Amino acid sequence: MAIRFQWCRSLGAADFPVSAYEQLRTQVADSTPFNTLAWLQAAEIALLPEQQLHVLLGWQDQTLCLCLPLISGLERIGGLRFRVLHHLGFPMADRIALLARLDVEDMGQALMQIRRHLPHALLQLNEVIEPVGEQSVLSAWMALSSTGERRLSCRVPVHLISDSDHQEVSGDPRYKLRRARKRIAACGGEIRRITPDAISMGQLLRTLAEVEDASWKGDEGVGIFATPIRRQWMNLAFTALAAQGLVRVVTLELNGECISYRLGLLDQGRLYDYNLAFLPQHADLGSGRVLLEEWIRWGLDENWRWIDASRVSLNNSSHQLHERMTGQLEHWRWSFYSWRPDGLILGLALRLWKSLKQARLRTSL
Repeated sequence: MAIRFQWCRSLGAADFPVSAYEQLRTQVADSTPFNTLAWLQAAEIALLPEQQLHVLLGWQDQTLCLCLPLISGLERIGGLRFRVLHHLGFPMADRIALLARLDVEDMGQALMQIRRHLPHALLQLNEVIEPVGEQSVLSAWMALSSTGERRLSCRVPVHLISDSDHQEVSGDPRYKLRRARKRIAACGGEIRRITPDAISMGQLLRTLAEVEDASWKGDEGVGIFATPIRRQWMNLAFTALAAQGLVRVVTLELNGECISYRLGLLDQGRLYDYNLAFLPQHADLGSGRVLLEEWIRWGLDENWRWIDASRVSLNNSSHQLHERMTGQLEHWRWSFYSWRPDGLILGLALRLWKSLKQARLRTSL
C-alpha cells in the first residue's frame, strides 16, 4: 500500500489527528510517557524562539503509520553553527520509542521527505529504545546518509517486581537501608506516597522545585527545574500527565517540610524513576535509597511490574537501582549526516575523530 506523507506545524493544531496518533502510540509496544501528547505538547510550548517544530505524518490509506515531531535549530559544533534536527522533547525526554510502523522502503522515503522539507546537516535521535531481537527501522537510513552512527547512550538498570521483594534485600544494600531507616526514624522523618491530580500538581511541583533549587542540581544548574523554560515545561507536562493519573511521588518529610523526593511516571505497570533531589543539610540520612525501597513496596501493593531508572550515565552511574536491578535496557543515539556540504563536513570530522581515537588506543596497547 502506497504511503502518503503530510507535514504539520503543531501538535496542537486543529487538524492534528489526535485519535490516530493515540492509536499509533498504543500499537507501538515500547512507547513511553515521553511519547504521550501530554508530554510532547508541553515540550512544544517550551521551544525556544529560534527553534521550529515540523511534524512528519505518514499515512497508509486512513491509518497513521508514522509520526515524527522534529525540532529544527542551529547548534554550535566545533565553533561553527549547523542546522540540526532532534526529536521533540530533547533533551528532557529520557526514553522514546520511534512511532513508526513502516517497512524499509517506506522509511527511506520518509528520510527523503525530511531532507526536502527540512535541509539540515545532522538529524539526531537520542534515547531511542528498540524492540529486543528486532532490527530497528532506523537502519534503513544508514545507507542513505553520507555518514551514519548508532551509539549506545546508556544502559538503564531495571527491577522486575516479584514476590521476593516482600523479603528484606540481602547483602550490603540491606545494611545501608537499615542504617538509613534508623537515621530517618531518629529525626522523626515521615515517608509519604502521593498520587497527584491536575489540581494538586502545581503546588507539589513548586515544593519539589524548591528542594531541587537548594540541592547540588540547583547549584550546578542541571535540574529539571533549572531554567524558566524547563520549569514551564515540567509544570505543563506533569499537570497534564497527572490529569491522566500517570504521576507518582514519594517524599521524605521532616516537621511537615519536604526534604527529599523521587518523582516518577507510571505507565502500563512500569514506573519510570524520573527525578530526585534532597536538601544538602540532610544528605547523611541516605533518603534516596529508602525512597527507592518505597517505590518497590508501592509496586507490590498496586501490582506494578517494573521500576526503571529513567536514564543514567553510560559510565560510572551512581543510580541506587543498580543495587536492586534484575536487568538492563539500552538507549541508543542515532546520527544521520546529510549529503549537503555541511553534512559532509561534519561526517568527515566524525570519521577522522574515530580514526584518531582508534590510533591512540592501538598506540597505548
